[in-house]
Amino acid sequence: MCGIAGLALFDPSATVDPRQLRSMTDVIRHRGPDDEGQHIDGPVGLGSRRLAIVDVAGGHMPLTNEDGSLWIVFNGEIYNHPQLRPQLERRGHRYRTRSDTETVLHLYEDEGERCVESLQGMFAFALWDSRRRRLLLARDRLGIKPLYVALTGEALVFASEIKALLASGHVPVRFNDAVLPEFLATRFVAGEETFFRGVRKLLPGRTLTWSPGQPLRERQYWTLPDVPAGRQAARSLDDAAVELQVRLRRAVHSHLMSDVPLGVFLSGGLDSSGLAALMAPLVQPPLRTFAVGFAEAEANELDYARLVARAIGAEHHEVVVSPAQFFEALPRLVWHEDEPIAFPSSVPLYFVSRLARDHVKVVLTGEGADELFLGYNRYRVAAWNARLGGIYSALTSRAVRSLVRHAVRDLPRPFRRYAERSFLALDADARGVFCENFSVFPPSQQRVLLNGRARPELDPFGTVLRHYDAAGGTMLDRMCRADLQTYLVELLMKQDQMSMAASIESRVPFLDHELVEHVVSLPPHHKLRGWQTKAILRAALRALVPSEVLTRRKMGFPTPIGRWLRTSFAHVADELLLNDRFRDRGHFAPDAVEQLVREHRAGANHGDRLWLLINLELWHRIFVDGEPHAALAPAYACASSG
Repeated sequence: MCGIAGLALFDPSATVDPRQLRSMTDVIRHRGPDDEGQHIDGPVGLGSRRLAIVDVAGGHMPLTNEDGSLWIVFNGEIYNHPQLRPQLERRGHRYRTRSDTETVLHLYEDEGERCVESLQGMFAFALWDSRRRRLLLARDRLGIKPLYVALTGEALVFASEIKALLASGHVPVRFNDAVLPEFLATRFVAGEETFFRGVRKLLPGRTLTWSPGQPLRERQYWTLPDVPAGRQAARSLDDAAVELQVRLRRAVHSHLMSDVPLGVFLSGGLDSSGLAALMAPLVQPPLRTFAVGFAEAEANELDYARLVARAIGAEHHEVVVSPAQFFEALPRLVWHEDEPIAFPSSVPLYFVSRLARDHVKVVLTGEGADELFLGYNRYRVAAWNARLGGIYSALTSRAVRSLVRHAVRDLPRPFRRYAERSFLALDADARGVFCENFSVFPPSQQRVLLNGRARPELDPFGTVLRHYDAAGGTMLDRMCRADLQTYLVELLMKQDQMSMAASIESRVPFLDHELVEHVVSLPPHHKLRGWQTKAILRAALRALVPSEVLTRRKMGFPTPIGRWLRTSFAHVADELLLNDRFRDRGHFAPDAVEQLVREHRAGANHGDRLWLLINLELWHRIFVDGEPHAALAPAYACASSG
């Protein structure tokens, strides 16, 4: 695991300034405190910060091949490196290190940019081919590792984090306000756009190639497989579960490749408990497990984590985060994430990463299982709404449905809360029951909030619906595939940036691409059976995890942000949202924001909405205004005396 950065200057007679490159890697030192390096070949410069995991002594980067014609900076792990290396050596390649990064170089020598198709793992890398004068950027299939790029008038700039692009001196800070509708609706920005105008993500499963005087060329080398024909005749759930357990064991085993200690993040939910149970017999005992919680009962899963740790004989560690610690850390973590933090769970993830760093350098996590196995409540709610809504539409006229929709608005709050999220108030299509129903600020609320600046041409659900429409199969298939390419990518950025903020590597065995290809091809009724989510995963893990975990209600890494913003930390909203500095940005109608704050304190549940606005303001202060993140926390992160 590392941080990478680099420049390709368009003037072929220019030479990259090593101080410029050093500034880029210095700002992401947290990604690789063990080592640093750079390679400059005229107008191209590669820089690296290294967290040493495999071949601790010999894996210095940038790494070159035998004749010095290829240079690479690499972030991630290649899990099939032990299988690829003997094959490459039989072809005549000579290794000088035990590093998996060297395998990428030798594959490129044989296969060119198609080398990525042979790699199994998580990765983002930049490879400079000095003979062909060609720069190759690549990102893994699911987007586990990040890679950002900016194209300016003078250079192509790339890095693991946006802040490194800014440190290059080539990329100015300009707010990309076109992303606001999507951010307000979904919490994040899907697709290649970012909050910085001119900065984009290299999307998962892509390569980007640059040569002097040539246009950039982007290639998609992997997509999710099509829904197989005739799969409804698949074997029974129990038989499919047996095969799934075999595949899970194989994925977990491959993800244990390391020369340093490993552990697992253990929430006490099904996914992490299953990983821990599969991992425990494969590592030198005892397995180290790490959990995080809050004092509030509704946001504390520590009892379940302890139960699983005892069952597998793990050495268990945990941390409880106070609201004061949460809010004090928030500005620094916004800086680490480069964009407004989508999910409050990012903050406890940082704290458990910091805890783990005292004991291990690598952790396995359960990220990706909810999307693969239809684990979120919204999948079953959306499916039932679509089914019942179809019947309702067939039996009623448009006029009747319009009357009912208007009547829903006049219901008392407890009834309205549920009716508004049903087919009675929503269109029974993907936009209605899958997108708008679970949006933080639906388009109707955005029109009030955006101070008359709403832009109808900016569809907040456009990227999600494009992936949904492009997928085949049932509605559940389409929701799963859309989330794997949008929502999950944001979760993976959270996982990467919060763990790297603590200088620790996180790995996601559920996202082994061969496992993903298998699971997305399974029929939805093996995953969602009535109201039971993750049916096949539960069957596969039945003999491995305690029954209390198999039958417990999903909590999903909860954070009591709503309660805190109503009680001891209500003043955070005042400090950040109800002041001239926030108003003068002109993005939002002040009256609408004040009403949100007022209603939340009176008992309405606007915690998620206030969270997004608070994070956006912190992001503006840190990146647009240039205020040091360390100076922000003392201004608001102390408990109210009231």
